[in-house]
Amino acid sequence: MPRRAGAALVAAGLFGMFAISSSLSPLTASAAAEPDRQAKLRQLTKEAAELAKAYRGEIATLDDTRKAAERADARVKRLKADLVKAERKVAEFAQTTYMSGGIDSVQIFSMQSDLGTASTLAYLTDEKAERLTRVNRLIAEQKKAAKTADQRVDQLRKDIKELQGKQREVEKLLAKFGFQTPDAGTGLTSRMVSIRNLIMQNFPMPFGVGCFRAGDFGEHGKGRACDFMISSGGRMPDASAKARGDALAEWCVANGRKLGIMYIIWQQKYYDIRTGAAPKMMANRGSNTANHYDHVHVSVL
Repeated sequence: MPRRAGAALVAAGLFGMFAISSSLSPLTASAAAEPDRQAKLRQLTKEAAELAKAYRGEIATLDDTRKAAERADARVKRLKADLVKAERKVAEFAQTTYMSGGIDSVQIFSMQSDLGTASTLAYLTDEKAERLTRVNRLIAEQKKAAKTADQRVDQLRKDIKELQGKQREVEKLLAKFGFQTPDAGTGLTSRMVSIRNLIMQNFPMPFGVGCFRAGDFGEHGKGRACDFMISSGGRMPDASAKARGDALAEWCVANGRKLGIMYIIWQQKYYDIRTGAAPKMMANRGSNTANHYDHVHVSVL
């Protein structure tokens, strides 16, 4: 192959690569979608906070959904940044190799044999393929991540709408029971003390009960929650112990509205007594204890 022909071929290939790289990015198409999603997420986060205040306590599954939406949106942002970097490298590679007289360009114009020129072209082709493959992979990943983020935001919207539909009913329940402050001695509200004692009278708790936790930002720190341990050491309960936990959970659901129970968590399922909704599976929090497999968590109004 003549030297000028080889150089022209490489130049055309590099300029083609540069043109392709500038047209591959989905950033222009998604530019309007991402701010729209983020604006929705900000508004829904505000509405979720207002609901938690109106419900006078944690709505764990709603919090799970909000965090999942935030994580999905953050992943889209990270992939977008990675894609911009990858596209920039493709463009720089094309420009540097052809315009600045880098080693590849020098080799092309100084090669005296067709074999040398072919080797250089092969190197450039491999480099081009590697860089463009990364760009294409990031484009696919970003599209998938954006779709997931949109789905998470939509689920958050649905969850909030469902809870808003039951807000008046919940407010009536809250008004019926009123608001209690913790006792200075135990750190628990009188309602929590009464329900704890009632549970312990009806269900043996050989592994103990944990209630007030100083510094806890949730219901334990407010004196409105107790953990009734069904096993010890973070172990999964055996069949007998699980049956006891199931019985306690069923008892709380059946008597919750009469006693003033707000919600319970057992075996990674969240039972909102305020709304009476079917139990919902919570996000995996990483351990038997964090997922409430070894204890029944009971929070009161």
